[in-house]
Amino acid sequence: MTDQFPQFTDSEIASLRGDRIDVSPKQPYAMLVEPERNASGEVIDVATIFLTNRECPFRCLMCDLWKNTLTETVAEGDIPGQIQFALDQLPAAREVKLYNSGSFFDRKAIPPEDYAEIATLVRGFDTVIVENHPKLCSDACETFRDLIAPAQLEIAIGLETCHPELLQTLNKGMQLSDFDSALRRLHDLDIRTRVFLLQSLPYLTKDEAIDWTLRSIDYALDRGVSCCSVIPTRSGNGMMETLVSQGKFSLPTSASLETVAELGLQRKSGRVFIDLWDCERFFLCDHCRSRRVERLRQMNLTQTVLEPIECPHC
Repeated sequence: MTDQFPQFTDSEIASLRGDRIDVSPKQPYAMLVEPERNASGEVIDVATIFLTNRECPFRCLMCDLWKNTLTETVAEGDIPGQIQFALDQLPAAREVKLYNSGSFFDRKAIPPEDYAEIATLVRGFDTVIVENHPKLCSDACETFRDLIAPAQLEIAIGLETCHPELLQTLNKGMQLSDFDSALRRLHDLDIRTRVFLLQSLPYLTKDEAIDWTLRSIDYALDRGVSCCSVIPTRSGNGMMETLVSQGKFSLPTSASLETVAELGLQRKSGRVFIDLWDCERFFLCDHCRSRRVERLRQMNLTQTVLEPIECPHC
């Protein structure tokens, strides 16, 4: 690694953490239903269940998902119980996301003994979307694909960026070759893929950050990924605040998110979403904030670039 893109250890990243949130292995820590444009171009309701399980073994530089995790593997039956709990509370939906703050096929997170019962609960959905690290795309992916049939299995992978040096700085425990290999294997198994990308990364200027997000969208779509979800990089895990204080990282701006959305949608070879969770913090103008966020929401749903918002105040 170069001085420009240093390498951090797991212990350095963990040393800056705060406290975990108290969560129960008997319930998901969050759940919601929201509209999303699916692979067929329809806008449908998608249920997202945020499963409570053991912390991910990878210590990514920017991650704060560990806050809602446990220190031990859940007992057999806990994960199906969490899914049933959520489905009993949520309105009907066509697709379901089983997100677990790590990798679904991490045996210490989701016990494989639960796969069959999980499949019974979700095979009635059109699509079942789980998140997974490229290095954990094992034979279990094929096993679970078969168990949930006729539902389509889709695996979401945190690529974050295709910048090779910066990918190492993020401490993802992967290289681009690992990502490419996982995609080839999954696509050969008729498992659909999506990626998470980050807008605004440490050690990049604002212009470089936009450029590399767009390059990363191209990188993923060129390899057959069905959609790219661009997540504004947030502070809140200790390490990112440290990098802000050192002048090595700045939060994404509303302008950068709008630019990535506009230029990303022009690719037209796959869906491009801007993740809008808690995104109001990046839109600083009180006069146009809600209109700008709604514009991005509609662009996510329509996959078309809408007229920009004009605001005399900003």
